[in-house]
Amino acid sequence: MAGSRSKLHREFEIAITDLIHDGRGVGRHEGKVVFVAGALTGETVRVRQTGRNRHFDEAETLEVLQASPDRVVPRCAHFGTCAGCVLQHLDEASQIIAKQRVLTENFQRIGHVQPEILLPPLTDAAWGYRRKGRFSVRFVEKKGRTVVGFRETNPRFVAELSQCHTILPALGERIADLAALVDSLDGKRTLPQIEFIAGDGPVALIFRHLETLSAADRTRLLDFAKSTGFAVFLQPGGVESVHALWPEHIDLSFAIPDYDIALAFRPLDFIQVNAGLNQKMIARAIEMLDPKPTDRVFDLFCGLGNFTLPLARKAGQVVGVEGDAGLVARARENAQRNGITNAEFHAADLAKDLSGESWMKQGFDALLLDPPRAGAAEVLAQLPLKGVRRIVYVSCHPASLARDAGFLVRERGYTLKSAGAMDMFPQTAHVESIALFEKI
Repeated sequence: MAGSRSKLHREFEIAITDLIHDGRGVGRHEGKVVFVAGALTGETVRVRQTGRNRHFDEAETLEVLQASPDRVVPRCAHFGTCAGCVLQHLDEASQIIAKQRVLTENFQRIGHVQPEILLPPLTDAAWGYRRKGRFSVRFVEKKGRTVVGFRETNPRFVAELSQCHTILPALGERIADLAALVDSLDGKRTLPQIEFIAGDGPVALIFRHLETLSAADRTRLLDFAKSTGFAVFLQPGGVESVHALWPEHIDLSFAIPDYDIALAFRPLDFIQVNAGLNQKMIARAIEMLDPKPTDRVFDLFCGLGNFTLPLARKAGQVVGVEGDAGLVARARENAQRNGITNAEFHAADLAKDLSGESWMKQGFDALLLDPPRAGAAEVLAQLPLKGVRRIVYVSCHPASLARDAGFLVRERGYTLKSAGAMDMFPQTAHVESIALFEKI
């Protein structure tokens, strides 16, 4: 043990040969793999070792001795401390290439499959795109003030942000004002987080508070809302406890103009983070699925109807299934709001036995699914896929997509026709992707 500890914090030089899924560089030192924060492919860097594992070591970059031509100066002063973005030192065009490579490597290593066509990556705005997220809030006694921001690379700490360049500018440029507001509250020590979300209207802030707010604190929050134009919601308990402080009534929604659709949502609902990329993703998914006016299409993990309702403009009937009953209720409301009568929605846990579900027994012609990070292994294993000619799989985790792709190809007789990365989260290592499976 003493020998292992003695190697921590030692410094050495290393050549970086690749990037891994979390954006760290990869090299070898003394025959052992080392993951290096802040290093890029092709670089030689001086590092300090920060972690030791049986199979690999971890380190942080101290000095770049030979820089990659793709290295750029990070825009954000908090880069390297805040864990919100880890790729700001990599040119934006190179970021998506790296993510495309992560996708193809996962297909090879985990799924043992390769797409016949590698699609051009989908990209949109690289800055000021983030319309949903969560700030951690902490009153730091040693600093004597409140810190508002994302977690640091050491998740025990909250990064003290003055601004954030990836968040919508209306909010990203006012984080210091938000911290000052919280610092002025009597209840600042019992306010652990602030969530934010925006559609096509104002940014909504949801203040989670563990104790009842004083009358003075409610007044301070109300004055802040009116002076900034932010919609302020309070959350004293669970999801259902969220209620508006100001304005009393607000329409939270965003348009999908190519399909003449507007989706309404509640403050804590899931929506796609990047509005511009979401528009392109919907268009690509529908183009790949190519629904016919006579088709019955399944949309699994459908949420608010982000894909379901645009699909309903093209297909004969669309069936959306989602595990969150609240989102299913909102999806039904959105169908009614948009005058769509050929879409139906059901609440079901898609990781459980679905044999008793009536919608499973009616058959379908095409399938779209957008599962969480865990993927869709359980539902794919039990779906009746006979006659289903096309499957479009939207993924937020390339490893689970690769695993499920291997299953669809080897166990269910599909061909992986095409796949490509989508940059839903520029400046981060997060890899979103889309794949098309066909059965001839």
